[in-house]
Amino acid sequence: MEQPTQGYAMPRIGDKAPEFKAVTTQGDINFPGDYEGKWVILFSHPADFTPVCTSEFMTFAKMETEFNALNCKLVGLSVDGLYSHIAWLRTIKEMIEFKGMKNIEVNFPLIEDITMDVAKKYGMIQPGESSTKAVRAVFFIDPKGIIRAMIYYPLSTGRNFSEIKRALIAMQTADKHSIATPADWQPGDDVIVPTAGSCGVAKERMENRDGITCHDWFFCTKPLAAEQI
Repeated sequence: MEQPTQGYAMPRIGDKAPEFKAVTTQGDINFPGDYEGKWVILFSHPADFTPVCTSEFMTFAKMETEFNALNCKLVGLSVDGLYSHIAWLRTIKEMIEFKGMKNIEVNFPLIEDITMDVAKKYGMIQPGESSTKAVRAVFFIDPKGIIRAMIYYPLSTGRNFSEIKRALIAMQTADKHSIATPADWQPGDDVIVPTAGSCGVAKERMENRDGITCHDWFFCTKPLAAEQI
């Protein structure tokens, strides 16, 4: 049986986020320890001074206050060096205009990862796509340092930032209210009540349905106002 390439293992949902120390555009960080008590979106991009990455960084920077309001910090990564990062971010602020965004300053840290050590720990280097560039990975890490979700995109495809924010809110809502969220859920939509764990609970739900809509014993929903999230 062929063995996986050493150094390219992907962490899994439910794993502790791999630890690392790194130099960034905002100083040194100790990850994930420096972010204890906060959600983190750790994301990688292939290279500085590339158009898709530029559009993504501008979008993340514009949305940073929205993520801060959700107790979530942003941390970026590429395998370029610190001085390249600094020059690129200056260029974004001083020269680039995209979709009405201009004079955009990136204040969240961008990790220098020339050795690809961090990218390899997180499975961001995928040789079938590129052995020298990180794919567009997104890791959602909770306040306890646990990986809760991952999204991977190829080099050619820019990320959907509305979905990244929606997924974060959905996970936070599930944790807070002990529910699940259905397909295409948005804040304010009905949420899914956990499936009945016994015949008695299933029967009671189907008969009483107090504030709950049961399509069948295993599929029950209830309202949850956006203000409660």
